[in-house]
Amino acid sequence: MSKLLRHKHPSSLFFITSVTYDRKPILVEHSDLLLSSIERMKGAVHFTAHAWVILPDHFHLILDVGAEDFSMIMQRIKLSFAADYRKRCGLKEGRVWQARFWDHIIRDQVDINRHLDYIHYNPVKHGLANVPRAWKLSSIHESQFASTYALDWGTREPDGLSGDFGE
Repeated sequence: MSKLLRHKHPSSLFFITSVTYDRKPILVEHSDLLLSSIERMKGAVHFTAHAWVILPDHFHLILDVGAEDFSMIMQRIKLSFAADYRKRCGLKEGRVWQARFWDHIIRDQVDINRHLDYIHYNPVKHGLANVPRAWKLSSIHESQFASTYALDWGTREPDGLSGDFGE
């Protein structure tokens, strides 16, 4: 198998999708472990998670990593969650994540708006909620989005959500 080379870009904003191994629906039940893993990484390496959503078998993030290596950040988040998950479930071994993750360099304001909408609408897309605000495991509830999204936003699918988002 060849080694995947990630494109280096002066932008520090990345949209990331990571999926569980065999799409096992473990993330909602163990979302506290995933959020703790992200917070621990933020304490060790400087980055900001601008937006996020956790679904049963995958999660999406928009990260501002500055000069940091986003592949290393993702590797550590996934390893940390996997160790905590195995410990909680009494597992000695076993894969938790797909080997890689999807990344996309955010190019401009239109691109970030599109990816923010995708993240926040994702629970509705997957039939997990009727409206985005009904899904608790999402950054749509954080203060920076309070004025960005109208209370009735997401009652219909937003424009521009077609394309590849790594799912």
